[in-house]
Amino acid sequence: MIATQSFNGKPLIEDRMELGEGPTYDAATGLLYWFDILGKTLCAFDEATGQLSRHSLPFLASVLAIIDDKRQLLASDQGLFLRDSQTGTLSPYAAIEDKPQNRSNDGRVHPSGALWIGTMSRTAETGAGAIYHVKGTAVTKLFDAVSIPNGICFSPDGRVGYFNDSKVNHMMRVDVDPTTGVPTSAPTVFIDQSQRQGVIDGSVVDLEGTIWNANWDGGAVDRYGPDGTHIARYAAPMRRPTCPAFYGANLDRLAVTSCWEGLTDAERVEDVLAGVTFDLGVAVKGKPEPRFKL
Repeated sequence: MIATQSFNGKPLIEDRMELGEGPTYDAATGLLYWFDILGKTLCAFDEATGQLSRHSLPFLASVLAIIDDKRQLLASDQGLFLRDSQTGTLSPYAAIEDKPQNRSNDGRVHPSGALWIGTMSRTAETGAGAIYHVKGTAVTKLFDAVSIPNGICFSPDGRVGYFNDSKVNHMMRVDVDPTTGVPTSAPTVFIDQSQRQGVIDGSVVDLEGTIWNANWDGGAVDRYGPDGTHIARYAAPMRRPTCPAFYGANLDRLAVTSCWEGLTDAERVEDVLAGVTFDLGVAVKGKPEPRFKL
């Protein structure tokens, strides 16, 4: 078993999220965005000033994709919405699925400009969710019977996609058409976490093709090579980190969200940083998130 390296990072904010998720960085504005899904809140952290802005939402949102300097795409339990980044005004864009009992969860934009977005039951019912491909307003189901979709990310050239079902605790690998973001093969098990500590949660891929994965309930962030080799494990300052994102002017830092969802009152008191978004304190070679193409 690989040794866990000590935590040398720092919390970015003191605010604790019940379910911090979906971090993404807008290099044009220097803002790091993430959600408190259950708190119906979009957070925007200004790295230059250290200030956090909270924006209330009328739904449970989980993913933000940059479209251009004025617009963003939000994925939520009520479908996809356009958001004016200056005013916060929301307008319906497209439906994801007709399942009121479901909500959106993890997602990421493919280098082609298409979005992969996962859905799940609000109660994490087994097999109730799916992963969809969104190109323009066309929404196509890619993978069905997913319980807790997470870890959606892509190789730098867009030819490989990764995702997982956190309830099964397998990271999957699938070949992808780099021009469309559509799978060209059946997914195969890439990493089997089922017999190890913690749960495979959100992931992001760096310029070197290595995968940074939040180990939920394992209190760590893992790094895997493109061949599946477990390169490193870094301690997180709480038990339940949820998803990483590259940020900073050079995209050389890694921000990670976390949550206190599911912890007892006593566990929350003990886990004092549960729900805090933090900098892992490790130099990375990040790449910018692709923009969603309308």
